[in-house]
Amino acid sequence: MGELAIAGLTPLTTIDFPDHLACVVFCQGCPLRCGYCHNPDLLDCRKAGQLPWQAVKDFLLRRQGLLDGVVFSGGEPTVQNGLYQAIDEVSALGFRVALHSAGTHPRQLATVLGKLDWVGLDVKALPEDSLKVTGVARSGVKNWQSLEMVQHSGVAFECRTTVHPALLTAHQLRTLAGRLRDQGVRRYALQWVRGTRMLDSSLGLAMLSEEWLETIQEIQSWFPQFEFRRG
Repeated sequence: MGELAIAGLTPLTTIDFPDHLACVVFCQGCPLRCGYCHNPDLLDCRKAGQLPWQAVKDFLLRRQGLLDGVVFSGGEPTVQNGLYQAIDEVSALGFRVALHSAGTHPRQLATVLGKLDWVGLDVKALPEDSLKVTGVARSGVKNWQSLEMVQHSGVAFECRTTVHPALLTAHQLRTLAGRLRDQGVRRYALQWVRGTRMLDSSLGLAMLSEEWLETIQEIQSWFPQFEFRRG
């Protein structure tokens, strides 16, 4: 199994793994091309990592007893063959493991799900609306296959949707959130797009209009756990 290509490490976070002090390992590479992506440097799957995996392990050895967990984020961690082994090594050091994923590779996700303590799953849009958001055909089908898999795994998880009004209308978001509610999703987060450094700079600023505020307020009432995160 290959070593992870690591683009960077955040040594401490309180928001990326609920109720845990954790670090975040950012994996290089993502097959999607979401127009609102705020970190396009992570997209190239052929780009070498900036940090050796051994350096991450050395850091974790110094943080045993101080950190609760490790979050594998990206990019898209499931594109890398070394993820399975990396999760095993992190668990062996006594850390809980979380994964941030857009569900782009359901088969690879299936191999690691049983090793995880928490999943943050990006649900980009309904399958029929996903192409406009991700720029990749059939990405929505795989995304929703991954959601079903996570739901049946027993692993704690959150669904989250990033919103730019040029890519997802308020009506589409309401329909999306309604389907997630009807499928039994209990924890949902809406992430308003960050206003700077988007992959597609032509999208422009995302204005949080009265219509959007009303839509978000309505959706909030549908989920036992809901969070709105401004960019």
